Parts: sequence; C-alpha cells; structure tokens
Amino acid sequence: MKYNFIAIEGNIGAGKTSLASLIANDFNAKLILEQFEDNSFLPKFYQEPDKYAFPLEMSFLAARFQQLKDQLGPQDLFKSFTISDYYIVKSLIFAQKTLAEDELKLYTRFFNIIQQQLPMPDLFIYLHVITPKLQENIKIRGRSYEQNIKGEYLEKIQDGYFEYIKQQSKFPVLIIDTNNVDFVHNKKHYNNIVSIISKDYLPGVYRILL
Repeated sequence: MKYNFIAIEGNIGAGKTSLASLIANDFNAKLILEQFEDNSFLPKFYQEPDKYAFPLEMSFLAARFQQLKDQLGPQDLFKSFTISDYYIVKSLIFAQKTLAEDELKLYTRFFNIIQQQLPMPDLFIYLHVITPKLQENIKIRGRSYEQNIKGEYLEKIQDGYFEYIKQQSKFPVLIIDTNNVDFVHNKKHYNNIVSIISKDYLPGVYRILL
C-alpha cells in the first residue's frame, strides 16, 4: 500500500469493518475499529431518536476523537500503515441527519474544533451499497438494536455521505460499488478491491464499479 492512513467509510451494514480487517491482516497494517457497541445511548436512540439523538451524537464524537487522537500518533514501526473502519467526519454526517437545527449548530462548533486536531486520511474509501442490501446485511449480523432501522433513515445517511463527498477536494475519495461483490467469501472480488486501492490517486472523487 502507498498510503500512511486509509479510512474506510460507508452506511450501516456496508462492510467497513470486514474490509478493513482483511486488509490489515494481509498487509500488516495497524487496525482501528470503532468501539460503538460500548455506547449505551445507541439502543435508546433507535427506540426514541428525537430524545436521544443529541447525547448519542455527542458521545460518539467524544469517543471517536479520543480513539483517533490516541491511535493516529507516531507510526507503529512494526506496521506498514494504518487503516480504520471510520473517519471523524462520520460524526458530522450522522448529526446532520439526526439533530434539530439548534442542536446541530452547537454540535458543529464542537466538531470543527475537534476535526482540526486530527490528520486527514491519505485515501478515503466509501463502500456504496443500496438500502435493501444494507438491510439484508444488518439482519444477517443480528444486532438486536439494529433490526428496526428504517430504510428511510439509511437513505438519509447515504445522502449525507454523498453530500460530503461532493464537497471534498483535500484527499482522494474512492466510491466502490459493492452491491454485487462478496469480498469476504470471494477471494477474486477481494483481490480486485485491493488492486484498485493500491493505485495512485490525486485528490478528487473516483467512482469504481466492480
């Protein structure tokens, strides 16, 4: 890999953790995985989103910032690069779709301060998966608090990512359509993705259809 820091992003159930873990294992990379299961607000949010959106988003922002700040320090001499299954901008994208206007203004102030203290990725990968496929993946992995996530909510998050990507010009963004790809069980599919990621990219948006 030709990068120091790769961030893999995508909607809920897109396969971010699976791909990041595979690449980290095969290329001796330092792996950063989001610790979302420790967030006590998450199950409550899915039950009462209006009530718990702000504390959920603030707690996620604090946890993600602390983890990335700790993990994206000096390069581990025994690892070739760092790969993460999320990037801090995820916090703002979700907040823009879940918070009321006055809450979002306050949240954005905190986010802007925090974002400036973290390095940008050398490559940002977005795994694009259509909503029915996301819902299928969510059902298969079986987290009880995720089973009632509505398609409308997933589509709002998807739109948020695309809005962000359209405005991004500071680092390369790969949009990889994985709707017909099984990189976990199909080695050829996985190798195709690795080959795409390994190329040189200038800042900009690249859409990849496998």
